[in-house]
Amino acid sequence: MTDPWVALNPGADPAERVRVLRRAHETFTEVGTVPRPVRAVVAESWRRSARAGVGPDGSARVDLTDGDLWSYRAEHPLALVMPLFRELMGTFASDGEHLLAVCDAQGRLLWVEGHPGTRQKADGMNFVPGARWAESAMGTNAPGTAVALDRPVQVFAAEHFIRRVQPWTCAAAPVHDPRTGRLLGAVDITGGDGLAHPHSLGFVQAVARAAESQLALLTPIPAATDALQLTALGRDEALLVADGRTVRLSRRHSELLVLLSRHPDGLTGDELQCALYEDESVTPVTLRAELARLRRLLGTGVLGSRPYRLAVPVESDVAVVERKLGAGAVTAAVAAYAGPLLPGSRAPAVVRLRRRLADGLRAALVAGRDPDLLAHWAQAPWGEDDLDVWRALATSRPTAPVRARLAELETEQSAYPGAYAGWARR
Repeated sequence: MTDPWVALNPGADPAERVRVLRRAHETFTEVGTVPRPVRAVVAESWRRSARAGVGPDGSARVDLTDGDLWSYRAEHPLALVMPLFRELMGTFASDGEHLLAVCDAQGRLLWVEGHPGTRQKADGMNFVPGARWAESAMGTNAPGTAVALDRPVQVFAAEHFIRRVQPWTCAAAPVHDPRTGRLLGAVDITGGDGLAHPHSLGFVQAVARAAESQLALLTPIPAATDALQLTALGRDEALLVADGRTVRLSRRHSELLVLLSRHPDGLTGDELQCALYEDESVTPVTLRAELARLRRLLGTGVLGSRPYRLAVPVESDVAVVERKLGAGAVTAAVAAYAGPLLPGSRAPAVVRLRRRLADGLRAALVAGRDPDLLAHWAQAPWGEDDLDVWRALATSRPTAPVRARLAELETEQSAYPGAYAGWARR
């Protein structure tokens, strides 16, 4: 392949390519090896799918219906750009007998529109609004794999992991919040073999970029008195939206803002020093210098002292996950969880908060026994060695790959006790 992200080179015979891929898929499902003609992005996705316990004869589960679906879509940020998606892709989808689909960051389909006959065929595999098409639930597919990798991807015919999806070809590109960079979901075009062309991949990528540009125009710019917006999950350096600006913070400033956002009444210098530094030899002068730099970054009147506190409210992604988890909305909490809190931080208070948040999510997942949510966690970098989650997944989805991975982890744990609890526990 000249471009590893394009499924079919110009001039290639689609029928012959399908035959080669079907043989490769059979080999993988039977013996677990991927023959060379399969693209690396697809081979890696097949392996992730198998580790998540997805079977080649699986089917999509519908999570949201009726009023729940309408409410969720109405509140989703991508609802703002659905008119743009329809304008740019609607005619192309209808005339070409394709489908326009939009999913959220968890691979859950929110909108599926396009040619009526094609929609009817897609209904047979539950490619419908409200259905979960995450890679951890439905294996290799363009919208699910695009959000799993956070990059545009094209999936051709028998590259799909689940057999009933193999008559289809699709291309999808992720869409991000233009202010914070947070993944919002993906836009997808699904149809026949004719979509196995570089143009379809470039097309959805251009549409995704246009959506991000429109979101930047449609999303109100916060005034200087509005709450600070802090994004710290899954990032070593947090993003801060303040006074209409998006700033990438240093690691130390990230830690300071996370801690100050948790204590609206403020923290003394001694309390901050104990919370931040493992090394007791660090002097108060070092901390005061960091706070002085942070005060200049935030602007006048934002960071107070004696005690140190923020004079404006802060909305953080950590607080969002905690609220959803506290309300029992586990699916929504997992959707909002972009990864461990400041995973590279060794600040004692941040480490405790990171573990507490991850442990709360893990406990809810294990108790709920939802195989798709468990597979999503187990497939993520922070959950790939999480023994408790793999045990729960093996109970709710006891496929051979899941049992094999669990046996591997249990063997490793017996050799290295306590080493396999996942990134989030560290």
